[in-house]
Amino acid sequence: MAQTGARVDPYVSFNFLVELDGISQASFRECTGMEATTEVIETREGGDNVTVRKLPGKTSYGNLTLKWGLTDSTELWNWRQQVINGTIARKNGSIVVYDLANRREVVRWNFIAAWPTKWEGGSFQATGNEIAVETLVLAHEGITRA
Repeated sequence: MAQTGARVDPYVSFNFLVELDGISQASFRECTGMEATTEVIETREGGDNVTVRKLPGKTSYGNLTLKWGLTDSTELWNWRQQVINGTIARKNGSIVVYDLANRREVVRWNFIAAWPTKWEGGSFQATGNEIAVETLVLAHEGITRA
C-alpha cells in the first residue's frame, strides 16, 4: 500500500505480454476487449410500488482482440484453422503488464477456455511502408485479476 503523500504512477500500456497455453507468439502490438459486464435485473417488491430494486444477473465477458506484426509463424493460424475444421481447442492465457524497466511483473489477468472466433489478415498497399498486422479475436469464459 502506498504511503500518504507518496507518488504512485500508473503503469504504461505498451509494456505487456500475452501468454497462451502452448503458443509462443513473439509479441503482440495490441490487446483490447478486456471487459466484464454484469446484467442488471430490475424488480419490484410487493407493497413498494415506487422503488425499483436492481439485482445482479449473469456476467458476460468481452472478446479479446490480439494484433501482431505478420511473421512466418503459423501457430495462431493453425489454432484458428482447428475451429474451422470443427475441433475447438480451448486454451487458457494471461495478459501480463511489466514495469517500465521490463524486469518485474506488476499486473496479470488470467482468462480461461479461450478459442479463436475470428481471424483478419493484414492490409497490403504497394505504396505503403507500414507493418502488415494480423488480428485474432478470442472468445473466452472468464477473466480474473491475479
